[in-house]
Amino acid sequence: MNVLRIANGRIIDPSQDIDRVAELWVQGERILGIGPQSLAATQTLDATGMIVAPGLIDMHVQLCEPGREEDETIASGTAAALAGGITSLACMPNTEPAIDNQAAAEFVYLQAERAGSANVFPVGAVTKGRRGAELAEIGGLIEGGAVAFTDADAPVVSAEIMRRALEYCRMFDKPVLTHPEDPELTRGGVMHEGFESMRLGLRGMPPEAEEVMIHRDIELARLTGGRLHILNVSTGGGVELIRRAKERGLRVTAEVSPHHLCLTDQALQGFDSNFKVNPPLRTKVEINALIEGLKDGILDVIASGHAPLASEKKTRELDLAPFGIVGLETLLPICVVTLIEPGHLTWPQLLQKLTVNPARILGIDRGTLRPGADADITIIDPKTEWTIDPKRFHSKSRNSPFAGMKVRGRAQTVIVGGVVRD
Repeated sequence: MNVLRIANGRIIDPSQDIDRVAELWVQGERILGIGPQSLAATQTLDATGMIVAPGLIDMHVQLCEPGREEDETIASGTAAALAGGITSLACMPNTEPAIDNQAAAEFVYLQAERAGSANVFPVGAVTKGRRGAELAEIGGLIEGGAVAFTDADAPVVSAEIMRRALEYCRMFDKPVLTHPEDPELTRGGVMHEGFESMRLGLRGMPPEAEEVMIHRDIELARLTGGRLHILNVSTGGGVELIRRAKERGLRVTAEVSPHHLCLTDQALQGFDSNFKVNPPLRTKVEINALIEGLKDGILDVIASGHAPLASEKKTRELDLAPFGIVGLETLLPICVVTLIEPGHLTWPQLLQKLTVNPARILGIDRGTLRPGADADITIIDPKTEWTIDPKRFHSKSRNSPFAGMKVRGRAQTVIVGGVVRD
C-alpha cells in the first residue's frame, strides 16, 4: 500500500484548529496522521513554502449535464474543479431534465465516477422540474445520494411549498438551499437597481427583492425547525437578517460568492455580459457589509456559484444574455486577493469557509485531515503570481469577468482519495 509523506508544509486544518509546519502522512486512501510516523514513506512531496489543507469544497456548482453539455459536462467541470484546488463539489439540479428523482441523482454519481476527478455530490430539486408547483421525490432523491435540496436559480415562490420542503427535509436532516429572490421585483432586470442602472438606462433588480425572500424563508425555518441555507447573499440587509436569525438559534447558514466581494455594479458600464450575474453585482457599501459578515462568521461559506455558459449565449446583447459567471478555477485566487491580502481574513479563517463549513452543512465526510478521513488534500502556493486567462480554463465555458486580472495564490497539487494529481 502506498504511503505518502507531505513534508515541510504549513498544515492548516480548521476542523482541528491546526496551523503549524509539520508532516502529513497518507496511507492508501486515508489520512494516517500529522507528525512523525513509524512507517516508511513510499512517496514524498516537499511542500516547503506551501499551505497543506483539506481538499477545498465548493457547494454551489452548475455542471449542466444532462441537457446543456454545450456549457459544461461533469467531466469538464470536475477537471476545472481540480485545477482550482477543489476536491469535492455539490452539483446544482438545474439540468435538463432536472435532478428531481432517484435515477437522476444516481446518474450524476455514475458520470462523476467515470470522469475520475473530483468528488461530486448531487443536490436534488425541491420541486418537480424546478417548476415550483409540486414537491419532488425527496425520499427517492436521498436514496439516490442527494445531500441537499434546492431549485437552484429558480426561487420557490410558494411559501406553502417552501414550508413543506423544510418540514420534509427536516425528517432526513437535509438542508434546503434557497435562492433568495422575489421574481415580481426583479422581472426584466439586468443589474443592481441604483444610480448606475438609472444612468445606464437599464432595468434594475432592487436589493429588497433578495431581502424579502430571506426574511420569508427564515420565518419558515423558524416555523418548521428545518435547516435553511441561503445561497448567493449579496446585500448588507440580507446579512443583518441572517445575523438576527442566528442570534435566535435558528438552523440557518449562508454563503457568498467571490465576485460579489470584489466587483460592483459599475462594471456594467461597458455593457459586458460577463459581468451579468444573478443576484447582480451591487455597490461598495454592500461589499463592505458582506466582508463584515464573513469576518463575524455570519456568512459560513464562500462558494463559486459556477454558472458556465457557452460563448454563443453570452455574446448577445446585455438584456438578452443569460445570467452567470464561471468560477471554479478562480475561486481561490479571488479569495486571496479580496480577503487575505487586505487582511480581512486569515488563512485558517478562509479555509474554514472553503472546507469544514460546507462539509458540515452538506453532511459529507470531507473537509478534514483527521486520521482515518478520506485523503482529499489541497496543497496551495500562496505567493505564486499569475494572470487569469479564460482561454486556458479546463471548463468548457469562458464567461469570466476576471480575464486579464493579475492574482496571487494557486493550488499547486491536489490529492483525491490518496491519488496525487498535479
